[in-house]
Amino acid sequence: MQFLKRKTYLSSLFILLYFLTITQIAAQNRAVTVDTTIITKHSTTIKGATVNYTAQTGTQPVWDDEGKPIATLFYTYYKRTNASNSIDRPIIFSFNGGPGSASAWMHIAYTGPKVLNIDAEGYPVQPYGYQKNPHSILDVADIVYINPVNTAYSRILNNADRKLFFGINADIAYLAEWLTTFVNRNERWESPKYLIGESYGGTRVMGLALELQEQQWMYLNGVILVSPADYRVYNTGGAVASAVNLPYFTAAAWYHQQLVEELQGKDLLELLPDAENFAVNQLLPALAKGGFISDKERTNIARRMSYFSGISENVILQNNLDLSPSFFWKELLRHQGKTIGRLDSRYLGIDKKESGSRVDYNAELTSWLHSFTPAINHYIRTELKFVTDIKYNMFGDVHPWNNENDTTRDDLRKAMAENPYLKVFIQSGYYDGATTYFNAKYTMWHIDPSGKMKDRFRFEGYRSGHMMYLRNEDLINANDDLRKFIKDSSAKGASAKY
Repeated sequence: MQFLKRKTYLSSLFILLYFLTITQIAAQNRAVTVDTTIITKHSTTIKGATVNYTAQTGTQPVWDDEGKPIATLFYTYYKRTNASNSIDRPIIFSFNGGPGSASAWMHIAYTGPKVLNIDAEGYPVQPYGYQKNPHSILDVADIVYINPVNTAYSRILNNADRKLFFGINADIAYLAEWLTTFVNRNERWESPKYLIGESYGGTRVMGLALELQEQQWMYLNGVILVSPADYRVYNTGGAVASAVNLPYFTAAAWYHQQLVEELQGKDLLELLPDAENFAVNQLLPALAKGGFISDKERTNIARRMSYFSGISENVILQNNLDLSPSFFWKELLRHQGKTIGRLDSRYLGIDKKESGSRVDYNAELTSWLHSFTPAINHYIRTELKFVTDIKYNMFGDVHPWNNENDTTRDDLRKAMAENPYLKVFIQSGYYDGATTYFNAKYTMWHIDPSGKMKDRFRFEGYRSGHMMYLRNEDLINANDDLRKFIKDSSAKGASAKY
């Protein structure tokens, strides 16, 4: 009897250890599903009208030339179900930037059916969360939020070569293939198509416009650049890169009341044209002269820069008239013991030391992550029903990133030349110090140097920063501007010809 008890005990112990081992092995095998779809049904009110829609979320593979999966991308696709004509209904493919950023930002703070619980100016509030977005463009267009490799739940598979994904041209090539698969699977070939890209996403969608046309034979009606990053300016540097920042300095200094009384007494939009004119017609030629500028001109330019920036004339001379944004964020409110934000200079920070030429941290980004991270994780799991142990990467590892052979600005021009339907809309915040609004204007001016297509471009500025939609007034205005652009870029049965 004692032997049987001992045998039973050992058997039970063995079974327990076996299941513990199996459970431990399973728990260690944390991997995203390569190809899966989850669909949920929802309803909301936008612009006073009921909008019923499905939310399709999941993962879709990226394949190599042999048809083997080398990555999988997490996406969310919103499709209105009570639209009058679903065949002709526009579809918008949405990307954020980084490179290495998830597509959470515009998803739950701008164009999607949900919007963050934040205050009217965009600052985080607790408890964290989200609510219905009565300003979403889902009433006029279906939307797909796409997360490139290593962002959100998107991942490389089977130890695929990182060079296939992490570079300007590699990124464009595999995303164009992925988009074609998506359009095939969801029967959207007949739909008018748009790309929207924020920050680095602007570079991405400029290149995708041509890649889709020439390699996938997919033509677009519109490309939307939100606070676009133009690396042909940033990576080149020099007089142009420096001069185009000046109007942003004016906007930020005006917001913090650091300009002379004459300028502070004006509305922002009254004084910016003067700052822009100075930047192009006086500052740019002066910077082009480098160290051979005359002392008289150098002094005159420094005085005018001080007038438009709130930075002292002496400090500007110490910097050889070349005032970098990173120094400006540290210097503008140094006398108050504060720094200003990079992506949105309305935000204030506190550094360890008031001395130095660079801020300790980006005040706005740390603030935004307060709001976005809890909300996007909770939303995807509880409302979209996508449950996984994979970490949602707000920012993912995509380095080293290959910036070589950046022809995206020219690619967009060629795509527009080839496609008479294609129009471009640029949205920027005046207080964005990372991808400044005047840099975005400069990019717009130089996409088509001939000027023959300038009537197909539109620019709108907003009284906030990089993610201008976080400010409630701009959330409303920016979405309405998107609606107008979609309407204005509709073919309406017209032939695609010059």
